Amino acid sequence: MAKLPECWGHRGASAAFPENTLASFEAAIRDGVEGIESDIHISLDGVVIMFHDPALERTTGSKGLIRERNWYGEDGMDKLLTLKEPKQAIPTFAETVTLLMKSENQHVKFNVDVKVQNDPDRLFYLMHAVISQQPEWETKLAPRILLGLWHPRFIAFAKSRLPYCRRAHIGAGPALARKYFWKDVEVFSMNFAALTSTDGLNFRNECKAAGKQIVVWTVNEPEQMMEAVRWEVDAVLTDVTKKWLDLRAQLQADYDAILSQYGRLFLWTTWRFYLPAVIIRHRITRLYLESIAGPFDLYEPEVTTTATQIQA
Repeated sequence: MAKLPECWGHRGASAAFPENTLASFEAAIRDGVEGIESDIHISLDGVVIMFHDPALERTTGSKGLIRERNWYGEDGMDKLLTLKEPKQAIPTFAETVTLLMKSENQHVKFNVDVKVQNDPDRLFYLMHAVISQQPEWETKLAPRILLGLWHPRFIAFAKSRLPYCRRAHIGAGPALARKYFWKDVEVFSMNFAALTSTDGLNFRNECKAAGKQIVVWTVNEPEQMMEAVRWEVDAVLTDVTKKWLDLRAQLQADYDAILSQYGRLFLWTTWRFYLPAVIIRHRITRLYLESIAGPFDLYEPEVTTTATQIQA
């Protein structure tokens, strides 16, 4: 039997609990995941928070004006609650790290999805400040953190500010992964559709030959989970953590019988897995990332910003 992929909770156990909240993270850990994933942003007042969208809340004032609230403390986002039940507050990076440092949680990996709206130098500086406050952080915390990078501009800053963290590229296509990230990351966190093509197969083989790990996202259907097993990826990123863990337990009990129940016809009956759709998604993703963080080919390879400049 091949080694089965780990289970990483996408924004926690987000199918059952409000995503990117401590309740969601705790639920995923209770389910038995090996890792949790969450998005990260900086608020205007310098608080690193676990939130998918840029740190911004828009409200309409009495005169119909749109007001932006992008700070965390003092009547800021720290008072906001999720719409989804059970209502939860937005957690900070520090609170999430505290959760992961509990003795019963110190086996859990932490995949941080670094959004491109952030200033990488400032973000990684603030993250280091939080990480380095933990007791025995160099051995008990740092090795478990995986920085997920979408844009090559972030690579040099990750190396400079958080050299002890492993790095991953989060992407929608092998072409960008090969050209901009291959030598600087250990892990490729790839959209499931991007790995279904012939080039996806070649990329998976290249990663295996080079000792690079593959995480596939976001996999919620049993048929896709089984395909990820056939691909021998290292981890499945899923909203439905219990579903994958239960299915994995069945595979461990009778691998061949369970795997044979799931065919591969869906790969040819789902339009998102056809090459034109994969190429379009790949191009749209690149255009979006470059519109925010600049052209991939113009990123700065060296970091010269000082801590004093950041604090200023």
